[in-house]
Amino acid sequence: MAQNLAATARTGRDNQRYGAQGERLVAGVVPLSHDKTKVLLIESTRRGGWVLPKGGWETDEGTAQEAACREAWEEAGIVCTVLKDLGTIPEMRPPGELTPKAPKAAYQFYEVRVDREASEWPEKDKRGRQWMSYQQAKQALATRPELLEALNRSSMTK
Repeated sequence: MAQNLAATARTGRDNQRYGAQGERLVAGVVPLSHDKTKVLLIESTRRGGWVLPKGGWETDEGTAQEAACREAWEEAGIVCTVLKDLGTIPEMRPPGELTPKAPKAAYQFYEVRVDREASEWPEKDKRGRQWMSYQQAKQALATRPELLEALNRSSMTK
C-alpha cells in the first residue's frame, strides 16, 4: 500500500469517524523491526511518556489501515508495510479519565514492519521516537492498557 507522505500533519476532528455508540474510531500501528525484536514507540504530546502511533480515522480515508499508516508517518516518520490486522480493542480507560480532548475510543491496530525511518516528518518537533525491547515497551505502556493489548496481540518476540 502506498503511503501519502504529506509534509504536515492533519489537525482537528472535523472529519473524525465515530462508531455506533459515539466512540471515536482510532487507527494505530505496532511498528516492528524486521526481526520482530524491537518496537518503535513515540513520545505522547498530551500526557508525556511513550505510546504507539495512532490517531483518528477520518471520513476521507477508505480504510482504518490507510489511517493507521498515515498516523505512522505523521507521528513517527516511518514508512511501513502492514503485516497483520490486530483487531479492534475497546476503550480501557476508566470513565474518570475520559475528557472532551480524550473521549471514549475504539482502537483498530495493525502490526507493521518499518521499511524506512525518515529524518524529517510532520511531528518531528513534537515527538521523539525510540526502539524498545518487549520488556521496555511493556513497562512504558503500563498505564495504557489498550496499547499494551495491541503490543501483546502482535508477533513481536516477547
